[in-house]
Amino acid sequence: MHRRQFLETSGILGSGLLLPATLWGQSLDSNPLNIPALLMGERSGNRQRYQLDVRSGETEFFPGISTSTFGINSDFLGPTLRLRRDDEVTLAVNNQLDESTTLHWHGLHVPAAADGGPHQVVEPGASWNANFHVNQEAGTFWYHSHLLGKTGEQVYKGLAGMLLIEDENSNSLEIPNEYGVDDIPLIIQDRNFNADGSFRYMNTPMESMLGVFGNTVMVNGTINPRFELGTDKIRSHPNKIRFRLLNGSNARTYNLTFSDGREMHQLACDGGFLESPVSMRQIELAPGERCEIVVDFSDGAPVDLISIPMAADSPFRTTGMMGNMLTMNQVRLQILSIQPQANRENSPAIPSRLTTLPEIDPGSADRIRQFTLSMGMGMGMMMGRGRGGDRGGDRGGGGRGGGPGNRGRMGGGMGSMHRINGEAMDMATINERVPVGSTEIWEIENNSMMMHPFHIHHGQFRIVDSNNRAWPAHEQAYKDTVKVGPGQRVRVLMKFEDYADPELPYMYHCHILEHEDAGMMGQFVVE
Repeated sequence: MHRRQFLETSGILGSGLLLPATLWGQSLDSNPLNIPALLMGERSGNRQRYQLDVRSGETEFFPGISTSTFGINSDFLGPTLRLRRDDEVTLAVNNQLDESTTLHWHGLHVPAAADGGPHQVVEPGASWNANFHVNQEAGTFWYHSHLLGKTGEQVYKGLAGMLLIEDENSNSLEIPNEYGVDDIPLIIQDRNFNADGSFRYMNTPMESMLGVFGNTVMVNGTINPRFELGTDKIRSHPNKIRFRLLNGSNARTYNLTFSDGREMHQLACDGGFLESPVSMRQIELAPGERCEIVVDFSDGAPVDLISIPMAADSPFRTTGMMGNMLTMNQVRLQILSIQPQANRENSPAIPSRLTTLPEIDPGSADRIRQFTLSMGMGMGMMMGRGRGGDRGGDRGGGGRGGGPGNRGRMGGGMGSMHRINGEAMDMATINERVPVGSTEIWEIENNSMMMHPFHIHHGQFRIVDSNNRAWPAHEQAYKDTVKVGPGQRVRVLMKFEDYADPELPYMYHCHILEHEDAGMMGQFVVE
C-alpha cells in the first residue's frame, strides 16, 4: 500500500491530525537516501565563486503529497559546498524569497562582515557576497539561515546545507574520500507535518520553551532513508564508509549507535580531525554539532543507524521537573537503513595518526569571561551573574549602546525568559569586547534544568574541562559548539588572532534554535 492510499483509507487526510510518525516506526516504505549535489564553484584567477539562490519550492516527502519548503539551489536544503584551504572565496547569496534571510557559515573563521549572522540581512530580491580567505584546517561544517527571531522557522523550512573544507593533510590521508560513494554526508533533522503535508512549526507555548521536536526523522531530506553500499551505478564497492554526521535539528539531541552495536571510529568533531581515531559505540550529537566516523561493512550484514536514549548518568540529560516534560530525547529513533552488497573491496586501514594539535594550555589565557545560561525557572535569571573579566579584575563586557537599561529587550520587539548573563539578545548592545591578539577562557555555566549547546562564531575553540574534569577524548579537537548540561560549567580556550572590527559583531548563543530566537544570544566584537 502506498502512503497516500494509507492516508486516504485511514481518514487522516483532512482530519487535522499529524501524518503517521516515522518516529514510531509506522512508515510504510523506505526511500533511497538523497545525496546532496556537490557544488564545486567557478574559479577566476585565485578566487572560487559559489552561487547560492535562496528560494521557495515544493517537496514530496510523502508520495503524492506536496510540502511548501525553502531551499538553496533546490526546493529543500542546499548543495554541499567544498572549499579548499588558502582559497579566496566568494559566496554569492541571491534571495529569491518573499522575506528577508541570511546565510551563516557555521564554524568558519571569517571576518564579521562575511559571517552571515543577523547583521548581514539579505532583503527579498537582493544579493549579498561573503568574501573571505579560507584559513583553517579540513573539516565538516554547515551553513544555515541566521535571521534574527526567525532562524528556527527558516531552517525548519529547509535553509541549511553542508560545507566541507579540504587541505593538504586531508587529501594525503588514506581515508574514504569519494563523495557520494564512500564519503557520505548525513544531515539529520526531525519535523512535524500537518495532515495536508505542510510543516507544523511552533504550535504550542511549550515548543517555545523547550524547542521544536519533530515526530518524523529525515536524513538529507529523505524520510525513512535507505543507503545501499554499492550498486550497478557505482563500480567501486569499498568496505569502509566515512559518514559526515550533522545534527541539523532545531532542538533534538541524538545518541547515535548501530543496531548491532558495531564499532565505529571517530575521525573528527566540529572543527576538524582528532589526533588519532577513537573507537566508539555511540556518539551524542546536540543541535549544530558534527562528527566524522568510519564504519566497516565488510561482513555484508544489513544494519541500521539508530538513536537511543541517553545513558542515565549522562551529564547532558534534562533534569528535574523539566526532565519529566522533555522526554523527546529519550526515545529510540530509526535514522538510516544501511544495506551492504556482497563482494566488497578492501579499503585501506584507518591511519593511526590524523593530525597534530597544539597543547591546550589554560595558563596562556589573557582573561576569563563568564557566561551563565538561564531560563525562566532558573535562579540565574533572577541573580543575573556578572560578565567576565581578566584575572586582574578588569571587566571584559560592556559595549556601545549597552548597559542594564537594555536588559530584557530583544531586537524585533520580542521578550524572553531565555537569557545569557541575565540579558536577552539586543541588536543595539555589544555584550563583550575582545582585544585582538588575545587568548581567552570562556566559562559557560548552565543554570537551567535543560542542556544547551553553546555555539561561538568567529572560529574554533578547544575544550579545557567541565566541572574541573577532563573532557572526553573523542571531542579533544577543534570545536565550535559544546554541550553544557544542567549544573555544568564548561571551560573553553579560544584565540582571537585576527579579523578586528570594532563595529560589526559576532554572535554567541544556544543552538537550540527556538532558544536563540527567543533571546539566548549575545554579541561580541574583536577590536
